[in-house]
Parts: sequence; C-alpha cells; structure tokens
Amino acid sequence: MVPGRGTRCEDVSSWTARLPPGESKGSRQGEIYSAQGRRTLTFQAGACHGDGAADEGMNRELSYYPGCSLHGSAREYDHSTRALCEMLDIHLQELDDWSCCGASSAHAFDRDASVMLPARNLAIAAQQGKDVLIPCAACYGRTKAAQKSLAEDAGLQHKYAEQFGSNVPVSVPLLNLPELLSDPDMVEALKQRVRKPLTGLRAVCYYGCLLMRPPSVTQVENYETPETMERVFAALGGTPVPWSYKTECCGGGLVLGRPDIVNKLVDTLCLQAEEAGAEAFITACPMCQGNLDMRQKDAAAAFGRDYSLPVFYISELAALALGYARSNGWWRKHLVNPRPLLREKGLQ
Repeated sequence: MVPGRGTRCEDVSSWTARLPPGESKGSRQGEIYSAQGRRTLTFQAGACHGDGAADEGMNRELSYYPGCSLHGSAREYDHSTRALCEMLDIHLQELDDWSCCGASSAHAFDRDASVMLPARNLAIAAQQGKDVLIPCAACYGRTKAAQKSLAEDAGLQHKYAEQFGSNVPVSVPLLNLPELLSDPDMVEALKQRVRKPLTGLRAVCYYGCLLMRPPSVTQVENYETPETMERVFAALGGTPVPWSYKTECCGGGLVLGRPDIVNKLVDTLCLQAEEAGAEAFITACPMCQGNLDMRQKDAAAAFGRDYSLPVFYISELAALALGYARSNGWWRKHLVNPRPLLREKGLQ
C-alpha cells in the first residue's frame, strides 16, 4: 500500500496514524490545487463558461477524495470533475495527504486494513468538516463500507481511537458524483448553464456493481434500477436510452485472471446497448470505463462483432454541455474514439 505522498510502508499502522500536518491548500477562484502538490489545474478565462458569463452559482464547498485511479489511469475523470465543479461554483478542497483506500485488494486479505485505510481519510475529512465528494465508485463503496463497519464493530472503534485519538467519524456525509449532480437544485443549475446541449446524443447510463451495491452499505433503495445519471444526462439535453443492464457486472475485477469471462460480459453489454438504440455508454466508475473502453476491441474480435461505442464519464459530458472549451485533451485518453460521434452531433 502507498500513502498519499508516495512513501511505501509495509505496516499499515506505521502511517495510518499520521494525521495531516496542516490545513489543505484548498482552492481559489480560477485555480484548483492538489493538496499533495501533485498537480495544479488552471482554468483560464472563458475555459469554463463558453461565453465567459457566469450566473449565480451553487457556492458550495466540498471535501474531495480523488483516490488512486483519478491520479493515474482515470485522470480525465479527475480533470473533468474538477472543471465541472468549477463551472458550478462548487469549491473542492482535496483531502490533505490522503492515502489509498485499499479498494482493489485490501478487503481480500486483511479486514482491519480494509477499514483502517479509508478510516484514515475519514479522519482527515472530519477535520475539514465538509461533505466528501468521492467520484470513483470503488473508493466510494469501500469508504462507505468502512463507515458501516466502524459504526457496528466495537473492536474496530477501539482500534480507530487508538490509531487516531478521536471519535469515529461515522457521520461524515459521503457523495458520489451522480448523487451530487442529480440533486434537484443541481439539476436545475445544470439546465440553466447548458451552453452546448447534447441534443440527439443517445446513450445508456451504466452504473456497474459498485455505485449501488450492496444496498446495506450504499443505502440506495432502487439499487437495481437507478436513475441518477439519466436525470443528469436529460438535463444536459441528451437522450437517456432505457435498458435492463445498467447494473450488470462488466467483469472489471477479472481482467487479468479470466479475460474470457470479461470478453463475454463486455460483449453482452455492448450488444444490449446497441439493441436498445444507444450510441455510447455513460458511467461514473473508472474500472467500468476502462474495462468497457479497453475490452471492446477484444470482445468484438472474439465474437465476430463490429460495435464501437464510446464510453464517457458523466463529468466529461456535463462539462462539455456547459461549454468547457478544452475537452479535446480528454478524448485522447479514450481508446474508442468519441470524436466522430461528437462531430456528428455538432458537439466537437
């Protein structure tokens, strides 16, 4: 496991007990700073609002946990989320010295580590005193699971108190991106700020496994038939295509061990999306996006298909619709090239 500043530690307890040394650098208008000094994103005048105009915003402050994927293979998800929030006047304060939540593997070999890794980030979030936006579905699910375990297990509560010297922050509100954007007030703000409507773009919203399940952790009632991304996409002028596979598994966790299973699952999703009349996928999960984007070619070859469906993050399309002027850099990260479809719809 690797802590937020990149120091490798063999013993989780050697660094989970370290609280942030000071306040996060936070953000100010026009610039967003990584609290770890990893990257500075600058939003130039006119880059966020296509016509340079800015109406009255949400003026909301959130803590922000990007997690490992958004600083690596899913950088376009991080960049588009930050850009979108800037355009909506949502001020993100990245958790200072955050660390890996252990989402991909910790729960498979050490239950205590799988709780204490995200618990360290919860301790930092409690100090910042804000709701926490977690765009990555895996990070969101793992942190929610840790909160639940801490709330229910007296032994873990004692261990937490020993590590961090404070009460368990089980009440820190956690938000995933579709949840944030689908709030009624936020949907209205999106509608008012659309500069480039996604008119004519037909897409299926794909949630995968981790945003909605297990319901005992996520506390989502309609975990088999969620509608949060559909509401956002419709507010942006797009056409959400109904389908029955929005929460089916894409096989992302089996990519290395059983690519044959992954190819079959990806093939099923692509076929069903096409049969429903969709031209693209929309997701909010780095694992799902990467898997569907990377595996389409192999799946098509394995089963003799010719589908080619771009896989967008909901944040990319939202920022595009709101007039963000530098989205081209995001499309270079996509293996299924979205530019032809965007040009066809007059969006490129």
